[in-house]
Amino acid sequence: MLEVTLFTKEKCLLCDEAETILEAVQLLHSFQLKKVDIYEDDALLERYQLMIPVIQINETCLTSNDISFDTIETAIENNMV
Repeated sequence: MLEVTLFTKEKCLLCDEAETILEAVQLLHSFQLKKVDIYEDDALLERYQLMIPVIQINETCLTSNDISFDTIETAIENNMV
């Protein structure tokens, strides 16, 4: 099963919005959603602190500016092949 990772942090409205969109896409496409708090890993914090939310689907990485229902759905479809 495809695994989709949402890099997030507490009290992040954009992260909550991204999770809601992922849950909507999940109704159409089967995938496992994994949430990772960037504040639990110094390397992730350094890498993503100004870009969150970040969604990783295999080698595809969507940052906050790229996140929408359509972009997530397309990325998932492209990675299910």
